[in-house]
Amino acid sequence: MTPSSVVDGTTHLVMCAGVALVFSWTLSGCEPTPASADSARTPTYAGSQSSQRTSGHDWTRFGYDAGRSNVSTESTGITAENVATLHRQQVTIDGTVDSSPIYLHGVTINGRAHDTFFVTTTYGKTLAIDANDGSILWRYTPQGLESWSGSRQITTATPVADPNRDFIYAASPDGHIQKLTVADGRPVWSTAITLLPTREKIASALNFDRGHVIAVTGGYIGDAPPYQGHVAILDAGSGRVLHIWNSLCSDHAEIMQPSSCSESGSAIWGRAGAVIDARTGDMFFATGNARWDGRTNWGDASIVLDSDGRMIDNYTPTNTNELSYRDADLGSTSPALLGNGYIAQGGKDGLIRILQFGRTRGAEPRQDGELQSVRTPSGGDLFTAPAVWRPGSTIWLIAADNGGTAAWTFAGGHLTQVWQNRTGGTSPVIAGGLLYVYEPGGGLHVYMPQTGKEVAVLESGRGHWNTPIVADGRIALPEGNANRRSDTGILNIWRMP
Repeated sequence: MTPSSVVDGTTHLVMCAGVALVFSWTLSGCEPTPASADSARTPTYAGSQSSQRTSGHDWTRFGYDAGRSNVSTESTGITAENVATLHRQQVTIDGTVDSSPIYLHGVTINGRAHDTFFVTTTYGKTLAIDANDGSILWRYTPQGLESWSGSRQITTATPVADPNRDFIYAASPDGHIQKLTVADGRPVWSTAITLLPTREKIASALNFDRGHVIAVTGGYIGDAPPYQGHVAILDAGSGRVLHIWNSLCSDHAEIMQPSSCSESGSAIWGRAGAVIDARTGDMFFATGNARWDGRTNWGDASIVLDSDGRMIDNYTPTNTNELSYRDADLGSTSPALLGNGYIAQGGKDGLIRILQFGRTRGAEPRQDGELQSVRTPSGGDLFTAPAVWRPGSTIWLIAADNGGTAAWTFAGGHLTQVWQNRTGGTSPVIAGGLLYVYEPGGGLHVYMPQTGKEVAVLESGRGHWNTPIVADGRIALPEGNANRRSDTGILNIWRMP
């Protein structure tokens, strides 16, 4: 078996009407633009003038940082005493955001400084939204959107900002990653990371490290073959694909035609996608149901790659065949980094496993070796990204599933539960010393993280994977469920009165 592949260098520089644009390898000829970016304004929120930014801090990606800690230690101006007094604005947008916003303060858009939220809808539109008044500053629409709008072909990926704050990177359901200018939403390049976007879905949040954009792929509901979960590492400057690691047929380091691999599945679909150790650049992720043989097929495994896409450690449970048979994916959530090589790996089997990884094992297969296994908050499937909080010398792990939220402290390779409740949620975040957990049935719950004491519930509608962010005296939370295939949605913005 020799899978066909994309040749090296998946983007091309094309001159159109005297303007240099980078197009994906799939484009031929010379188009005026590969997609559209337009500026728009919506009516100003009546309370916008009283809610200016308090400190000027960014939230550049899902999980706040490359390691997906889900924790911001910056002051937000929101406290246990005033959180219940925040005013909510519901911003109507042309699509569902079944993910997380990102935020950049004081960036220049359309010639003026704006505190700005950026979101990507399930059908691939990326919007810049004024954080002060909820107006739409610009809108990027991927080319060909009409061909998949209203269909099951979607993305639930959160965009990521370039550290230079001049660009963001966003996914679309056609299997592309695009680099967009913060100033007006125009595309700089667009690169395909799959040859079969109707089967291979970009579900997880994008990440950025060391000048690279990191994206992962999975499958769609029902796991219709063929597809293989894979990691794509792109050069942020040019959009060129630098490295591909396939979780099935892993001896082929290129974008494959999915039908050319004899195995299908092994989605990489945890909400956090690739979790990056900022010290080393190592990438941690987990795979879903598929064959595991410890050689070229790595279904239901937790994997570590170095920044060049080489495997440096791995783990799979001893009951990996049973997990695959029961549709109990280990890869329903990404690893949570606890420090010193320790990770917490959840799954659809209702367990959170404590593991320790190194950098010397390479591709030598490892089964078993869990230091501890604890139940998820309610004993159910874990689809969310836990928060890892380090106040002082104590390490906390906070997780939510469909039936509860729980907090543990971590020391000596073991978790000790501190509190638990029966209120489910999506991925928890901590900002300014408060814990925020969105309940998909409606309501944003705010807790004291060390005790679990609830201090407020902010009204909001129903959702799915949606996760809040908190910065500069504001909370932003999308509503809606990608599986409803809607072309409208809501972004809630709470501000100081």
